This record gives sequence, C-alpha cells and structure tokens, in this order.
Amino acid sequence: MSLPKKARIVEVGPRDGLQNEPGLVPAAVKIELIHRLADAGLRAIEATAFVSPKWVPQMADNAEVMAGIRKKPGVAYPVLVPNLKGFEAAVAAGAEEIAVFGAASEAFSRKNINCSIAESLARFEPVAKAARRQGVRVRGYISCVAGCPYQGEVEPAAVAEVAAELERMGCYEISLGDTIGVGTPGRIQAMLSTVAIAVPMEKLAVHFHDTYGQALANLYAALELGVATIDSSVAGLGGCPYAKGASGNVATEDVLYMLEGLGIRTGIDLERVFEAGRYICGELKREPSSKVARAMAAKRAA
Repeated sequence: MSLPKKARIVEVGPRDGLQNEPGLVPAAVKIELIHRLADAGLRAIEATAFVSPKWVPQMADNAEVMAGIRKKPGVAYPVLVPNLKGFEAAVAAGAEEIAVFGAASEAFSRKNINCSIAESLARFEPVAKAARRQGVRVRGYISCVAGCPYQGEVEPAAVAEVAAELERMGCYEISLGDTIGVGTPGRIQAMLSTVAIAVPMEKLAVHFHDTYGQALANLYAALELGVATIDSSVAGLGGCPYAKGASGNVATEDVLYMLEGLGIRTGIDLERVFEAGRYICGELKREPSSKVARAMAAKRAA
C-alpha cells in the first residue's frame, strides 16, 4: 500500500484541547495560541465552540475569541455547534465553517448529548440546511468509532451508518474519532474499510486519542488506506470527560515528526508548533504530553 504524498492537519487544540481545562483560560491566551498555530503553517484550526456555557464554561468566551482572531488568508477557523441556536450564534460571530458532533454508540450519545443517535442527527438536519443556504462549510465528527466506555465494542457498520447520514446532509468531511483510544491498527483498518463503502475515503479524516499508546500506529494504518486528513492537538492537549482515564488527543508535534520521517508533506513548521505548545503549556503550568516536544525541550536544554 502506498502512503499519501501530502497530509492535511486539522488542529483541534484551542477547542477540543482546552474545553475541559478546570481553570478558565483567558480569551487573549486562546487567541494568541491560534495566531501562533496559524503562523506555524496550520491551515485548519478549530477555534472555539458555540455551546451552552452551563455545560462547557471554558467556551463561554466564543464570540470574544472569534472577534479577536487575526484571520490569515487560506486558513480555516471552524467552530463546533450542537444545534441551530449554536449555529446562529456562530454565524453572527463571523464563523465561515462549523462542525457538528455525533456518536456511533447509542449509549455514548445518550450520556454525552442526552439523546439517541437518530435524535442527534435530526438536530443536525436544520443546521446543515441553514449552513447550505448561507454558504457555511460543515464538517462532521463521529465519536466512539472503535469502542465506547459504556457499551464496549462498536460495530464498524454503526459508524458507516452515521457517516453516510452526515455526508447526505452535506458534510464535506467526516472525522472519525477513537474517543477513548482503544483502537488498534487492525481494528482501525477494518472500521475504515467498512465506512469507505458508504463514504469515499477522500472524505474521511481520523481523530485518535493515545490512551493505550496506539495513536501513531493507528494513524499509520489509516494512511496506508489512503486517509490524508488527521486531527491533532498541540502538546497533546485534551481528553474525554465521559471516558475515565482517556488521555489527550494525539499530539500535533508527534504527528508532524512521523509524517516528516515518512516523507509526507504538510507545509507546517514543526519548530514553530513546538514553540506554540511551549507557550500554551506555560500558561497552563504543565508539561506537554507530546513525546517529541519533550525530546526537543531536552535537546535544547542539553
């Protein structure tokens, strides 16, 4: 199997990476992080989420963040929206791309967004229609594609079914998330092969967590099948509040190091991503989860 010659990275750190931080991160810090990531060459940076501040207080400053971003030409700043109300607020704040979030696990859907999979898809339908009317791009997320903390195994056919519905609604791309990081390369390839029967492989992206240390191996397995879009989070920020012990998203630094080693072009400067990671970890007063970032820091200190 031949690997793609280039890959697209969707940076999810400012939203997915920060949304569950216990202490509120100032809007100015989020904006600075987004600017640093854009300056590093990232062309898709998830900026914020237009969700209820009661459920996700960290994203209550969404409009302030959007107003403060110095948008670079050629860079997308997608935002997460759960429903039509969120969509309208996002568009009013200047969003040009949104993301909707569903699950392949019935149990996870009910625990996470308090409705069935069918009900969640019904919520997205008016959002997708409104987005089409207003020329706003829509990306779809599916969580629990390799396993669920509540129901255990998730069948690939269930993932394919949700993916097909999201594509039908008009999602230009569907990101498949191993929310609790239980996937292995064989399981990921089996899942992707099944989903690709319903949705073309070129419309699929992958979003892996590193709970069991399998994220990079799983990414390589996805690349082998032709997936060329990868979600990652600077410094490995983030986790899943609904999955006990689930570690953060695969780190952007680690992904870039692997892709560079494979000769896959991204157009992103690893050194500058490393610096952006150092900046946000300094603000959060913690070490990066990225092994590459730690190695680079140790090398500089030597």
